[in-house]
Amino acid sequence: MAVYEILIEGEPELRQRAQKIRQADDELREIADDMWETMESAEGVGLAGPQVAIMRRIITVHVPAGMDDEDSPEYRYVLLNPEIVRGYGEQAGLEGCLSIPGWAGEVARYDSVTVKALGLDNKPVRIKARGYLSRVFQHEIDHLDGVLFTDRMAEHAKLYRVDEDDIDEDAAMLSNTGATREELR
Repeated sequence: MAVYEILIEGEPELRQRAQKIRQADDELREIADDMWETMESAEGVGLAGPQVAIMRRIITVHVPAGMDDEDSPEYRYVLLNPEIVRGYGEQAGLEGCLSIPGWAGEVARYDSVTVKALGLDNKPVRIKARGYLSRVFQHEIDHLDGVLFTDRMAEHAKLYRVDEDDIDEDAAMLSNTGATREELR
């Protein structure tokens, strides 16, 4: 397996719409393995094809157990052509991104979503997700459409500088040296 270079904001691929995948084949499964390895080595919870210059609609998601509460299970997905077919409620929460390292910001997202996709076995899957898993799906699917979390922030919302060593599920412990999203650009 290989570890890809993760593109950083400003790279044109991050603003392009990824192409639909007809079906998984051995080459795509190898890409999925490499994306998984890249996500894990970067200590991320999700990765989308465009973040590693793979302009195809593929995401990897690994949400560790205990992210919503101490009883919430671990989730592991590789999805092709994922799309949100339903969204319910709203929750605001902090997000970071491997393509915008060192920054986090508050984004309002659906609290629960239903995602339709293909698995690597080319069989359709339908996933109902809530809480943190729902947020990760929405964030990664946005990448497939050239959208970054900073695009979803309220107009004058602050971006917060976070210590690279402390980026994890406890992002609420951010310093208050925020910049508006316009100042980051």
